[in-house]
Amino acid sequence: MIPRYTRQEMAQIWEPESRFQIWMEIEAYAAEQLEELGVIPKGVAKAVWDRGAFDVDRIDEIEREVKHDVIAFLTNLAENVGEEARFVHQGMTSSDVLDTCLSVQLARAADLLLEDLDKVLAALKTRALEHKDTVTIGRSHGIHAEPVTFGLKLAGYYAEFSRNKERLQQARKEIATCAISGAVGTFANIDPSVEAHVADQMGLEVEPVSTQVIPRDRHAMFFATLGVIASSIERLATEIRHLQRTEVLEAEEYFSAGQKGSSAMPHKRNPILTENLTGLARLVRSAVVPAMENVALWHERDISHSSVERGIAPDATVTLDFALNRLAGVVEKLVVYPENMMNNMNKLGGLVFSQRVLLALTQKGCSREDSYRLVQRNAMPVWLEGKDFLSLLKADEEVVLSDQELEDLFDLGYHTKHVETIFARVFGA
Repeated sequence: MIPRYTRQEMAQIWEPESRFQIWMEIEAYAAEQLEELGVIPKGVAKAVWDRGAFDVDRIDEIEREVKHDVIAFLTNLAENVGEEARFVHQGMTSSDVLDTCLSVQLARAADLLLEDLDKVLAALKTRALEHKDTVTIGRSHGIHAEPVTFGLKLAGYYAEFSRNKERLQQARKEIATCAISGAVGTFANIDPSVEAHVADQMGLEVEPVSTQVIPRDRHAMFFATLGVIASSIERLATEIRHLQRTEVLEAEEYFSAGQKGSSAMPHKRNPILTENLTGLARLVRSAVVPAMENVALWHERDISHSSVERGIAPDATVTLDFALNRLAGVVEKLVVYPENMMNNMNKLGGLVFSQRVLLALTQKGCSREDSYRLVQRNAMPVWLEGKDFLSLLKADEEVVLSDQELEDLFDLGYHTKHVETIFARVFGA
């Protein structure tokens, strides 16, 4: 987390003040149910709600002595609550507070990320509809293949980010669990109804078997989902970077008045935002393997996961939040050049229609092998000598297609005739 790539709303979730506030709420809600059970006297929860307070600097001071963050927090809380504080944390263990708090934080982070995804989806839909019929060349292996539309490209990304939204919704559901089960998760010293009450008040589900910690397969799933979203960001960013290359220039990032592209070369207009997104995606994905390795804890618990999560939880969510918002802005302002798209498509002298010629020859009675040979034979001089594909085919006596039949095959509309069908699948009727 560095200010350059941080949006405040997401960062606040991970501030010490937010974390300790959640801890205090967990303790207060637990006290409410413990009072109902008659385990602690009435008025404890009210004392926590009324007088409960904490000071981050004071907690840090106490922790330097006791070497335990939850004990340091409870000590500082007791300094403010008073006599009733001796009944706080009855039958609970540190992980009850820590893990439940992390669930709350990750769920809140997921909610912000879902809002971010909606921004990306809205931008992609708008631009896809705008360029539904903007013909451009499709590429495989980076080489011209056959015509598509720029809208279809963006529709594909829209579908991908829609899947990412569904994945994150499921990951949020999996991570939003509460564990208030005491040492080794047996509820020996605390009734399960306390867990149920805290879960209800904090907007969580109860963890079926917590073993003292919430199983880390849930967290692994969450961070893996963030990694997939980051990969989708990188895929779209990479596409834009390629399209912005000088030799291509079919689309480019918006270049604002007064913006500078290079300290040495005043003419430069570089794809800095999408290059930045590529790097940020790598940072988010770097959290995935550590989260996977956190799954295998010793017996009922250890804390080998703790130091990892203190880093990856804020870093991955803050970075992805920033990246999604940046991506939405890039798509919204993306400058598109339809004329350049058409010029690039025509650079290969009609070779993009080679498959139609191949298929037409097979329909005329040629074997597929002979059809391929004839088409490729006429295609190579276009590559090597810049000749016109259609003219070469017309002059080839072995090509058993009339001039008119050949001309009809060189029709862009043939390649875009099902655009409406695909858009209906992606965006609905």
